[in-house]
Amino acid sequence: MAKFVVLFKDVGKQDVSLVGGKGANLGEMLSFGTPVPDGFIVTAKAYFHFLEVNSLTKPIKDILSGLNVEDPVALQDASVAAKKIILRAPMPEDLSKDIIDHYFALKKHKIFSRDPVVAVRSSATAEDLPQASFAGQQATFLNVSGEASVVDAVRGCYASLFEARAIFYRTENKFDHFKVGIAVPVQKMVQSEASGVMFTIDPVTNNSNRIVIEAVWGLGETIVQGQATPDHYEVDKETFKIVDSRPAIQHKQLSRGSDGKTKIHPVEPAKVHKLKLNESQIVKLAILGKNLEKHYFHPQDIEFAVEKGEVYIVQTRPITTVAVSAQQLAEVNQKEVQKQLETKKVILEGAPASPGIASGVVKVLKSAKEIKKVASGDVLVAPQTNPDFVPAMKKACAIVTDSGGRTSHAAIVSRELGIPAVVGTGEATKKLKQGTVITVDGSEGKVYLGATAIKPTKGNNIVEANHVKPQEPIKTATRVYVNLAEPEKARGVAAMNVDGVGLLRAEFMLAQIGDHPKKVIEEKKQKIFIEKMVADLKEFAQAFYPKPVIYRATDFKTNEYRNLRGGDRYEPNEPNPMLGFRGASRYVLQPDVFKMEMEAVKIVRNKYGLKNLHVMIPFVRTVKELIEVKSLMHTFGLPRSSNFKLWIMVEVPSTVILLEQFIEAGIDGVSIGNNDLTMMILGTDRDNDTVATTYDELNPAVMWAYEHVIKTCRRHGVTASMCGQAPSTYPDLVTKLVEWGITSISVSPDAVSRMRQIIYEAERKR
Repeated sequence: MAKFVVLFKDVGKQDVSLVGGKGANLGEMLSFGTPVPDGFIVTAKAYFHFLEVNSLTKPIKDILSGLNVEDPVALQDASVAAKKIILRAPMPEDLSKDIIDHYFALKKHKIFSRDPVVAVRSSATAEDLPQASFAGQQATFLNVSGEASVVDAVRGCYASLFEARAIFYRTENKFDHFKVGIAVPVQKMVQSEASGVMFTIDPVTNNSNRIVIEAVWGLGETIVQGQATPDHYEVDKETFKIVDSRPAIQHKQLSRGSDGKTKIHPVEPAKVHKLKLNESQIVKLAILGKNLEKHYFHPQDIEFAVEKGEVYIVQTRPITTVAVSAQQLAEVNQKEVQKQLETKKVILEGAPASPGIASGVVKVLKSAKEIKKVASGDVLVAPQTNPDFVPAMKKACAIVTDSGGRTSHAAIVSRELGIPAVVGTGEATKKLKQGTVITVDGSEGKVYLGATAIKPTKGNNIVEANHVKPQEPIKTATRVYVNLAEPEKARGVAAMNVDGVGLLRAEFMLAQIGDHPKKVIEEKKQKIFIEKMVADLKEFAQAFYPKPVIYRATDFKTNEYRNLRGGDRYEPNEPNPMLGFRGASRYVLQPDVFKMEMEAVKIVRNKYGLKNLHVMIPFVRTVKELIEVKSLMHTFGLPRSSNFKLWIMVEVPSTVILLEQFIEAGIDGVSIGNNDLTMMILGTDRDNDTVATTYDELNPAVMWAYEHVIKTCRRHGVTASMCGQAPSTYPDLVTKLVEWGITSISVSPDAVSRMRQIIYEAERKR
């Protein structure tokens, strides 16, 4: 075996400390016949050798010493400085020779005729672990050719271990910066005709009988970065029958050009509307996915690529967010649950304290001072709990304690929260190791090793509170969202029969801060601004978790911005602010302001684990503007992804007319702002008494726009919502919206019950 380099075939899942999570899984998959593109791995041992030979540890430690990771400017500066030190350091001669020898050995493969073209990918020794969110934080270099380029790419991977987001996560998760190593798999580059991701359970519903596949033309980076809307396929896990197949229009793809560079190319016209995968490939992927889940004893998140019709698996990792709430549990099939639990190993027993079953990652807390360790969906493990633990208990999917009985604090609060709890185990904090994935059965008082995916079904209730079935609220297929602005109202409104927040306005929060954002930046008070935004956004996201909260980024007009302290210094006097400097155009021209806002969103999602918070961009005029805003968000560390949705407001006629192009640019949803849209279609101002009589949300031209937007979204599998006043005013309009296939309607809190009833009646007529 080479000193610093190993072949895929020489490693397996037990070698994470040597080759990282990605490298270990590549070797493991190859060992049981999975079609993995071959290659070699520059080990974590090589990385530590690189640091030692160049004496890099001390200067990087000095940079990170005392760093406040909550200060985005300081964090970014530290990242740049640390990466610069690594990128300037020479690769040790013995390590460089080892890499080059293995690279040239690839030439012996029949797949290469010239210099091998490879993907050079980071594999941190802390990534793909249940307790860590490190996957995807380090660099990947595609279509690398030539020995010098490969060595440079390896060094680039080393530097990416000190990206700002990676430093932040290690600090938050209390990982030592210099105990987390990085390995670098160097792998045959699959020139993907199509590629994508596959989940061996439905990641939204936790339906364990479905395999979900999403695919795009070209390289899969466009899915990760949210640059392309993928095809969506669903396959029955038992019969391998394709039960859902939704194509997506794609005009551009990421691929290798004739010059060897990876860049965006146009999709061939004949393929723009075509399904990315044929039936045979979909079924083959599903079979591979099921085999991987069976081998790993856990649902998998899998990346794949297709070249010359052949399917390759390039990565797999566990899905660790599988959880079933008590509400879901009341609707699961009892026999299926028991069948799944029979295959699990009981590792701990105690008193059943709160009914239900949930799977999650163990977070052991010695005291309430450590509650920040707990992210949404974790299993909180502690000696016992007291009121100081409640904030963390609200985020946990289950509770396990050393001591206590069925009337203990942990038991009572867990029952109030509707999450499973097992108490009085005697040794939970000693026996359950940090980061382990477990299943907690609060009905039986048992803790199992590993996760359990439970398919929600109707009937066969497992949990019944005193056998009394309360009158259920009205349920509708069309979601009823709520429009909100004030954080103090969040928890009260969240208790209503709503499906989430369809419009979270930023303007109230900004007004409460009081200072113009440019004044904040000039006075270097960005940290205070961000902290205040985080506090408010967190309040909304926690109150509604796990229901979606769609945050509309700031849409102050210039006259409104002038009312903030210092505003008159930064804002022009516009004759018509409604058509002026607002929305997306502001973000493009003032990215420093937009960055503060997105930093707050990122902290709420990443630090506090509130992944139900998503973003909507207001007043988008052109597709170019949307692409520029998305590029900024990607730079800020908030790319559109499978669990981070990006919506736009449809309130400018151009978004109606060119909606397909906006969808092709990569969005997950739209919300029709019928107030502004009506004014712009009819060329009138509802606040101007002289022409206000022309304002009519039911004008045929406006109704045509509503119908066109909703049906276009439906055709492309994109969420369509409406957040203006019209649905609350005109019940007949709601009937039309439902008929056209609108996904959701967002109204003020006082209109929620009436809107649910109107939608219910409209759906019955369909």
